[in-house]
Amino acid sequence: MGNSALKAHLETSQKTGVFQLTGKGLQEFPEELQRLTGNLRTVDLSNNKIEVLPAFIGSFQQLKSLTIASNKLTSLPNDIGKLKKLETLVLNGNQLQQLPAAVGQLKALRTLSLSGNQFREFPGGLGTLRQLDMLDLSKNHIQAVPAGVAELQAIEINLNQNQISALSPEVSRCPRLKVLRLEENCLELPSIPSSILTSSSVSLLSVEGNLFEVKKLRDLEGYEKYMERFTATKKKFT
Repeated sequence: MGNSALKAHLETSQKTGVFQLTGKGLQEFPEELQRLTGNLRTVDLSNNKIEVLPAFIGSFQQLKSLTIASNKLTSLPNDIGKLKKLETLVLNGNQLQQLPAAVGQLKALRTLSLSGNQFREFPGGLGTLRQLDMLDLSKNHIQAVPAGVAELQAIEINLNQNQISALSPEVSRCPRLKVLRLEENCLELPSIPSSILTSSSVSLLSVEGNLFEVKKLRDLEGYEKYMERFTATKKKFT
């Protein structure tokens, strides 16, 4: 991609606060963006070949949305924790296996999308994200949902298409959790904690494509209570 094209993008971004450069084969995060650290609110570099996020990412203090989906990222720099206004972080389709602890400092974060990466364990340290609404960890290699999940403030957690065979009962203690997606995993019926049905705030539990028939859920203690929440929520949206 020529310098003149990049220059034109930079000029537009200076006016709009939006920098979008997708599918251009970029191998590096454009250094030229450092000129716009005070302007940029949205950056989208999806469908490129970026392997590393530079430390200067932390200087974009106005940034609200960062999308680097379908690249080649294997890790994130600690400086990402400096993005105090960041509300949306989309890193789908990379090669991430873990998150730096600094992600827990993103106090404004509402959406964290990590679908299609290389996570084998459920990432820890996200309980400090008090504004988090949506956590997408679908299409990874996660095998268990640990007790620490109870600290999460998310309204929706998407764990579809992992390898989950163990689900901690602590998930029922997530204070704001309404939607829990566990489709196409390795769960057996006894692995579903009855507390999710009896005493959680979950009103949509998606478990199609596991090692049991969905209709068997009806046999579990608390299924009626869960259905009351499910029906009440459905009525709200009809």
